[in-house]
Amino acid sequence: MDAQKQRFAPADLEQLFADAAKVVVARGKKVLTFTPGAADFDRTAFETAVIGPSGNLRAPTARVGKTWYVGFSDEAYAPLA
Repeated sequence: MDAQKQRFAPADLEQLFADAAKVVVARGKKVLTFTPGAADFDRTAFETAVIGPSGNLRAPTARVGKTWYVGFSDEAYAPLA
């Protein structure tokens, strides 16, 4: 998926991440991990983390199995190497 070419707004997030087991979000030097569907899932914090200043899903966004990676950080992508 190319989040720069295909736009996803906050309203699209529930459907987009419906089958995600884990979402790893790199935001600056911080790496946040969310578990959609968990009892303690904070939808507002999740939306704030994955939506960029343009109001759309941040790029890059990649799916590996049931894990999604949003934003870029060497630390976040290290397990994939």
